[in-house]
Amino acid sequence: MNILFFLTPKSDVAYIFENETLRQTLEKMEHRKFSCIPLLSLDGKYKGSISEGDLLWGMKTLNVPGLKEAESISIMAIPRRATYKAVHADSDMEDLLDKAINQNYVPVVDDQGYFIGIITRKEIIKYCYKELKKYIKASDS
Repeated sequence: MNILFFLTPKSDVAYIFENETLRQTLEKMEHRKFSCIPLLSLDGKYKGSISEGDLLWGMKTLNVPGLKEAESISIMAIPRRATYKAVHADSDMEDLLDKAINQNYVPVVDDQGYFIGIITRKEIIKYCYKELKKYIKASDS
């Protein structure tokens, strides 16, 4: 099965660039109500993801007292605890399942490492549920 069928394209995904600030990231995540967001290089390559927990612990570690101070802190100064590994566009469902076990979404990149979108865990579970229902129905017959 072609995994691109499940892709939420980059144009529909919130993400941040490596030159953005801590405050910009906080505001983008708050506006979209996301707990984790992809991080891209300036030329659009996937660099990783950053979570609310990363931001919280980073603010504590850097002793950031408030939003005003967060305006001058690069998002790259915030250590990331989890690694959201990407898959290539030609990956299969098994690759997706392996990543989705530990990630809310799976970033998808092209052959050069450019971010093209995400596949959410929800979409993967819906697909697996649909396939399971087909299997159960076939075995009942």
